[in-house]
Amino acid sequence: MPKREGIIDWDKARARLEALERASDARDAFTDEAARDALDARALALARPPELPVLPGSQREVVRFQAAGQSYALESRFILEVMRAPEFTPLPGAPPLLRGLTLLRGEVLPVVELAPLFGRPASQGTGPVLVVGTARAELGLRTDEVMEVALLTGTELLPAPPSLEEEAGALVSGVSPDGTLVLEGEALLGDERLVFELSEEGVA
Repeated sequence: MPKREGIIDWDKARARLEALERASDARDAFTDEAARDALDARALALARPPELPVLPGSQREVVRFQAAGQSYALESRFILEVMRAPEFTPLPGAPPLLRGLTLLRGEVLPVVELAPLFGRPASQGTGPVLVVGTARAELGLRTDEVMEVALLTGTELLPAPPSLEEEAGALVSGVSPDGTLVLEGEALLGDERLVFELSEEGVA
C-alpha cells in the first residue's frame, strides 16, 4: 500500500501509550478481574431480549450502533468486546480513517472511523469502541452509541444504494428499512484501507 503523506511525532505517541499502559496497570491493581471480564462479556447484551429464538439460516444476530450520524449493524460474531470509555493516542499526520491508537490488555489497537469509507467527514466525537476481529482483536470501530443486539432477517434488507458502490459497496450487504447499513464483517476486516503499518517511518 502506498505511504500516506504526514509526519507523526512517534516520541509523543509512544509516551502517551506508555502513560495509558501505566494507568491501565494501576486500574487493574484495584479492580476485581473476574468482575471486570464479566461486565465486558455482557456489554454486548445492551438490549438483548431475555431469550433469543434459535436462529434459522436466514437470520443473523447483529449489533446496531451509530457513528457520525449514520446507523450501522455488524454481525455479533465479529465483535469481540466493547470498550466503554477508551483513551486514544491521536497520531497527527495519520489518514482520516485512523482515529488513533488505544491499548487493549497491553496490546496496541488501531481505532478507525467508518465515515470516510462512505464519503463523509470523520467525526471528532467520543464513545464506545467495538473491538472487531475473528481469532484476535484486529481493529476498533469508534462509535457514538452502541444501541442494541438484534436479530436481522435477510429478507428485510434492501439493496445498497448505487452511491455506495464505488467507495464502499463491498462493505455493505444491504440496508434495513430504517436506513441502517448492514456491514459485511469479512469485507471490513479484509479492506486494505483499514490495514495500517504502524511504524516510526509513518502510517501506510
